[in-house]
Amino acid sequence: MPVRPQNLANHVRFVPLYHLVLTLLLLANLVLRMRAMLLGFTELRLAGLCVALALLLLFFYARQFAITVQDRVIRLEMRLRMERLLPADLAARFGEFEPQQLVALRFAGDGELADLARRVLAGELRSSASIKQQIKDWQADWLRA
Repeated sequence: MPVRPQNLANHVRFVPLYHLVLTLLLLANLVLRMRAMLLGFTELRLAGLCVALALLLLFFYARQFAITVQDRVIRLEMRLRMERLLPADLAARFGEFEPQQLVALRFAGDGELADLARRVLAGELRSSASIKQQIKDWQADWLRA
């Protein structure tokens, strides 16, 4: 686990080799395959273009699938945490939280979770950004996908 504390300013996960290098390589490959097709059609060039498109789709969907699974785990974590920490009236309203609100609330410390949850359910805090901005006791999550 990293030594530096996590907070709103540095909690977004950015993996340079994935988010930058691989993205550029896949896009460059697609552009080169499209250019080759414009120079003249062959079955081999068509196959190359199809593979380039398939790799790009794989790149985006693999990331999206991982994030979806992560969000489901966070939803389960938050259900258990809220059942334990929130007053019964708030815990009973768990189904009213949107998935991204739960992801944002995940970073809140136990002592402030009930207040933030109440404000979210009252409509005072809607977006994940507005929720995260209100968190005072940031709980780091270094294991995110």
